[in-house]
Amino acid sequence: MTQFIDQLKARRSQYALTADSPIADEAIVTLVQDVVREVPSAFNSQPQRAVVLFGDENQKLWGIVKDALRKVVADEEAFKATSAKIDSFAAGHGTVLFFDDVDVTAQLQADYPTYAAAFPRFASEAAGMLQLAVWTALAEQGLGATIQHYNPLIDEAVATAFGIPSNWTLLAQMPFGTVAQPAGPVDKQPVEDRVKVFGL
Repeated sequence: MTQFIDQLKARRSQYALTADSPIADEAIVTLVQDVVREVPSAFNSQPQRAVVLFGDENQKLWGIVKDALRKVVADEEAFKATSAKIDSFAAGHGTVLFFDDVDVTAQLQADYPTYAAAFPRFASEAAGMLQLAVWTALAEQGLGATIQHYNPLIDEAVATAFGIPSNWTLLAQMPFGTVAQPAGPVDKQPVEDRVKVFGL
């Protein structure tokens, strides 16, 4: 258990990334595939989807993000800061895109109408578990990452650029790479205020 907790502690929002990687791209792909296969989902429905981008394809993604933001950030000074932030993500080794297959949820709603209203929440929970698991697995391999959400602003352009099926909804973007400057400490609320125990 201690090793697992240590891995969770190692998972931080790392913003200062380089394009280096301590492991091969093929190993990163295998890692993501393994996590996608093993992370649970309600009714074993497996709605989680992922796309892994390297090299020019990774640069293409962050170019899409920057172009989309240029259209909505009117102030030039504000856009300079925004552009610099996007450049920091593009400086990483790659990006994992996370999607939800909405057809899976729709089929579950049709098959189990009693629970129909709950299935979108179940899918969201499955997506969150996948994101945390991939993030932690990357950290275990010496790769830093953050979770970003430029959707739905970039959804259409991403789908076109990478041939994403129309039933996959973009949920998050996870740029990753070798950590150039580790994240500083963060404040944690007292765990006693967040966890209640009865019967012990």
